[in-house]
Parts: sequence; structure tokens; C-alpha cells
Amino acid sequence: MTDREERRREAGVVELGRAIEAITLDFGNTLVAFPSASMGGVLSDTAERAAATWGFASDQFERVWGEERLRQLSEEVPQGREANMDVRAARVLARLRGHAVPPGQERWDDAEVASWSSPDEVEAVLDDYASAFVRLTPVPPEIGPLLEMLAARYPVAILSNWPLAAAVERFLEVAGWSAHLSAVVISQRVGVIKPRPEIFRAAAGALHVASGPRLLHVGDDLGADVAGAHGVGWRAAWVRVKPEDSPLPVAESSGGERPDLVVDRVTDLPGALGLRARRGPQP
Repeated sequence: MTDREERRREAGVVELGRAIEAITLDFGNTLVAFPSASMGGVLSDTAERAAATWGFASDQFERVWGEERLRQLSEEVPQGREANMDVRAARVLARLRGHAVPPGQERWDDAEVASWSSPDEVEAVLDDYASAFVRLTPVPPEIGPLLEMLAARYPVAILSNWPLAAAVERFLEVAGWSAHLSAVVISQRVGVIKPRPEIFRAAAGALHVASGPRLLHVGDDLGADVAGAHGVGWRAAWVRVKPEDSPLPVAESSGGERPDLVVDRVTDLPGALGLRARRGPQP
């Protein structure tokens, strides 16, 4: 690259940074990496607590949980809906107490399933899961300073597909990241998943910014994050590097997504936007 081309590139980076009015960030595999072992440890801990509370075999709890997760993903994701964990917990408790699995492609009658457990029991499973999630998921030390730096320039929000919003919200609070966030928008609470336009519009509303090119969404999933953001006229940054064995669902990609920015890791974002860390007082 010639000096002239480099100066032109740098000018374009600075101009993009100035054009952005607010930033939304995906959570899983963007801010926090989730390899298979990480998620497996959370489920194992939850299963052990269920075994201690109700006497279920922990390996049976894990097996049934995994089967119901896959069933939910096959039923809900094609419809643009989240595989909500409260529904899953109720189905798992029902099965472990003797409820037969629906045959073939028949869906669960979730109103009937609810009669096999109490709301308090379902809430106990979810609370155990969220507690294990917060306790066992490492806090990346570089993300707090990143959020602080971004928040000094823009309103910043989390915009995430996640089946248990309470787990993410509790993690953000314990990590100390909530102080830098203007909003947290989670698919379980909105009712739809990225790339559906409703969840992006919900985030724009939470940030009090008109949905459009002054919003930048940052995420690792081309189909969910980049295509979804572009679908409502936002700009999109793609975080290219993530765990190869992550069990987090990935949206189908058309192959035609063209991010406005590509970074290896989310911590490269400030440089890609032409931001510089503020210098402390000089002696």
C-alpha cells in the first residue's frame, strides 16, 4: 500500500467513526468466547444441583436437556424465535418425572407440560443455571476497558440472541460492564432472534437512536449479525475469530454478506473506527 493509499484509508476510518452515533455488541463469541467445554461445564453444574434437589441422575438430566435443546432449535429458529430456556426446563422436568416424549414431529403441549412442575421449580432450575453461568464463565479482562473506551464516545448496548436473559444480565453486572452500557437487549425478552428486524429496532428504541446507518452492530455471525444489521439499514462489523468448537447456534449465511468492517477480535474495533485511548495527565 502506498503512502497516499494509507492516508486515504485512515481518512475513511476516521470518517466512519464520526458517522456512527451508537454501537450495539453481540455477547456470545463476540465479547465472551464460548467453547464447547465452557457451556458443558455450566450444564454439568446445573445437572448436579438438580440431582441434589430432586434425585434425578445428573447424566440423565444432561442427556434430556441436550435433546430438548436440539428439539427447540429445530422448531423455533426457523420461525425466528428464541429457544427459551424456561420452556426447556419445564419439558426436562416433565420428562424426568415420566412424561412421554411427543412422537415423530409432534410438538409438545406446553400448557399440559406445565402441570408436571411448579413455576418455583422451573425458576429454581433457571436460577441454578444462571448462577453456574456467572460462576464458571471467565470474564475477559480486556473487555471492560474496551466498553469504557467506546462508551466515552457512543451510547453502547448489548444486542444478543440468548435463551436466558437473566444469565447474561447477571454476568454483565458481576463483570462490572453494566456501568458502560446504555441498554441490554436479549432475544428471550424481545421474542425474536437476529436476524429478524424487530430485535434490531428494539435496540434502536432502547438507545433512543433512529434505526439506520448511524447505528453500528458488531458480531461474529454473518447470517445473524451482519445480514440482520444490513437488513434494517445499519452498518455492521464482523468479528472474524471465534472458537471452532462453540456450540452456540449460527444463522444460515447467504455467502453474500459484506461487512462494513472486519476485525479479528472485538478489541480491534476502536482502531478500526479511528478511536484513540485518552491520555492521562502529563507530568
